[in-house]
Amino acid sequence: MTIELEVLMPALLAALIVLATHVPLGQEVLKRGIVFIDLALAQVAVLGVIVAETIGFEAHGLLVQGVAVGAALAGAALLAWLERRFPDQQEPLIGSLFVLAASLALLLLNKNPHGAEHLRDILEGQILWVAPAQLVPAAIVAAVVLALWFGMRVRLGRAGFYPLFALSVTLSVQMVGVYLVFASLILPALAVSRVRPPWRLPAGYVLGAASYTIGLGLSFIADLPAAPVIVCLLSAGTAAVWWFVPPVRP
Repeated sequence: MTIELEVLMPALLAALIVLATHVPLGQEVLKRGIVFIDLALAQVAVLGVIVAETIGFEAHGLLVQGVAVGAALAGAALLAWLERRFPDQQEPLIGSLFVLAASLALLLLNKNPHGAEHLRDILEGQILWVAPAQLVPAAIVAAVVLALWFGMRVRLGRAGFYPLFALSVTLSVQMVGVYLVFASLILPALAVSRVRPPWRLPAGYVLGAASYTIGLGLSFIADLPAAPVIVCLLSAGTAAVWWFVPPVRP
């Protein structure tokens, strides 16, 4: 029982930190119709990590984190500029940034003997093995992002969304992987789009927290990779909401 708690509690705390920012930001992503922005910025952050490690920086060290954040913020600045310059082509441009960053990452990992394993870790993440030391900085960043988002959203404007999003995704992708970052942003937001506005945010948090909690338990007990299990539960929860809850009439 002690071993289970030592593994599951940090993972559950990481999940709650991720959901804290991703549920409200995911609703903004759907509202703007830029669904693939999370994949693009997550992949840019991952590219930054791979570049830093290729240069020789210590994995998970502060310099690697700095490079990842810098890469994601640069990607966010580029997307903010593209939104102003080419608003009608925004979604294909976001997709192009994703595939370019992914291709560069594959080229850098090509000569790495552990490249395939490293790529799998990036996609699936290692949420069951999150180090407690990762939680404190992630929680601080999440608190800052939430304070700015809910306290200064109007003043920040459309462009202010991008750096907040980049910071959130950069830390999240290193804790839970690309699959869970995308699922945590899009699936709760998609599910609660059928819920009346005052209840959308709480409903999104409940769906996300329940899916992560059950998924972590099942993956630990059945010795299954956590990310696919949680994604399946988030998908099932979204499908259930859409099946039982009628769409909100304007």
